[in-house]
Amino acid sequence: MKKFFRILIIVVILGVFGYTIYFLFQKSKEEPVVYETGSPVEMPIVKKTVATGSVVPRKEIEIVPQVSGLIDELYVTEGDMIKKGDLIARIKIIPNMVNLNNAESRLNRARINLKNEEVNFNRIKDLYQQGVIAKQEYELAELTYNTAREELEAAGNNLALIKEGQMADANKETNTIVRSTVDGMVLDVPVEIGNSVIETNTFNPGTTISIVADMSDMIFEGKIDETEVGNISEGMKLILTVGAIENVSFDAELEHIAPKGVEENGAIQFEIRANVNLQQGQFIRAGYSATAAIVLEQTRGSVLALEERLLQFDGDTAFVEVETAPQQFEKRVVKTGISDGIHIQIVDGITKDDKIKIAG
Repeated sequence: MKKFFRILIIVVILGVFGYTIYFLFQKSKEEPVVYETGSPVEMPIVKKTVATGSVVPRKEIEIVPQVSGLIDELYVTEGDMIKKGDLIARIKIIPNMVNLNNAESRLNRARINLKNEEVNFNRIKDLYQQGVIAKQEYELAELTYNTAREELEAAGNNLALIKEGQMADANKETNTIVRSTVDGMVLDVPVEIGNSVIETNTFNPGTTISIVADMSDMIFEGKIDETEVGNISEGMKLILTVGAIENVSFDAELEHIAPKGVEENGAIQFEIRANVNLQQGQFIRAGYSATAAIVLEQTRGSVLALEERLLQFDGDTAFVEVETAPQQFEKRVVKTGISDGIHIQIVDGITKDDKIKIAG
């Protein structure tokens, strides 16, 4: 009985040992590598560089008053379409008390002087008609009288200008009325009724009452890195993508490249400007952020193209591995053309039906 158990134990040990050897042998066998393949496609290749910026009107006109005072009336709001000469606001004059007092005093003096000169002129006139005095003396008195009348009128106009911003008998429109100087859309009205405003003058640009722009003439303003600026030139085509407008792109044409760069975050950036070609019915709000794809080079229509990840290189020579039989590949040198960073044009070396090994 002991002999039987001894033999059984030996058999079990040998079995476990044999199974372990078999398991380790199977584990050590390498699985065959199966390479995936890709195929060339026919597509247009466009080589582009990208610039970021915003779309703004070419001209934004700030409307400022010609007189200082308070906003009495506002006739426009943001988004209104207006024509040149349309009313924007009315200014209420708040006169300076010193100037007002001086103007009133001048008017009173002019009245007193005119009354005196009128009495004197009438007396000289009677004497001249009687032949007592010479004509020269009469003409001098008439001149003095007319001058006094003009002074009274000037003093009255001066007082009216200080108080109302307009001469009392003027046929011209008062400069307290602010009108648009251009056609366009009102982009902003940064003042409210009752706000104080300052006139434009030599020392002060004045208070902006509204900003008006022609929204049909838009430009893209952006910046491009110094590593790319050498590849672009004026007249190149741009494709604008506006983040706020989905599934719509806009055509543009590069019209300006800054001759001097500006350092930003350690890199030199050059400002560029492009004219945006808006089609009928297209509208872009001022200030939208946009991305401009500048077309550096492109193919004429569709060409044979391959994903760049399928290319392999031996020095300066590009090649691919073409499947000639299941999981058997042949090395072929290819001639490449334009690349867009993902796909590259294949000029020669393979056909559309070839299957290309994807190198691991």
